[in-house]
Amino acid sequence: MTEARRPVKKPPMREVLAEAAFQLFLERGFERTTVDDIVARAGVGRRSFFRYFPSKEDVVFPDHERCLADMTALLEAADDGDPVATVCDAARLVLRMYAANPEFSVQRYHLTREVPGLRTYELSVVRRYERTLAEYLRGRCAGTPDGPLHAEVIAAAVVAAHNNGLRSWLRSGGKGDAEAAVDHALGVVQRVWGAAAEGVATPAAGNDVVVVVAAKGTPMWRVVQKVESALAED
Repeated sequence: MTEARRPVKKPPMREVLAEAAFQLFLERGFERTTVDDIVARAGVGRRSFFRYFPSKEDVVFPDHERCLADMTALLEAADDGDPVATVCDAARLVLRMYAANPEFSVQRYHLTREVPGLRTYELSVVRRYERTLAEYLRGRCAGTPDGPLHAEVIAAAVVAAHNNGLRSWLRSGGKGDAEAAVDHALGVVQRVWGAAAEGVATPAAGNDVVVVVAAKGTPMWRVVQKVESALAED
């Protein structure tokens, strides 16, 4: 007896539309491709397109909404450990999304460099990630001096470091170890802010040493406050 063939599972419509769109963008260019062109290539109607994507620009970034949801869930489930390490881990979700499909990610990178409107759209997406990280950090430093400022600065630093490593990998054509590049960049942020979270400061040569003792798990913002108070007294 011959073994019955299992039916081939169809890819999600969201992926079908995104693939059709990118085929056309590569063939004709972004500006010369219409929504009607995309749905014709995908073999569906216009209503199906707008069920998944509000605009042609959105189809270039089909995976960011899911990644934002995953990031929010990770931050909501985070314990009371080092908040800087937590937001760095959250940023790595974006990296893994890009690294899961290197060919698509590199194509998208080049497309956004060529189309100013897409570059603007991409910046708005990046800003949403930054706001998500900053909101988590604000909750961790509520009621502390300059807490909201620290939250904004660290969130911006994490996003900038992550994007530096990610774009280096994308410019290489998706070759090499993307995670290593991003880990190196995020390590810079953790070295600057993470030491304070553990109650340890690394002084510059020739400066006095300030030692702060804090209970394990003390929020970084409170440790920083103690360091600032000690320096003021000096």
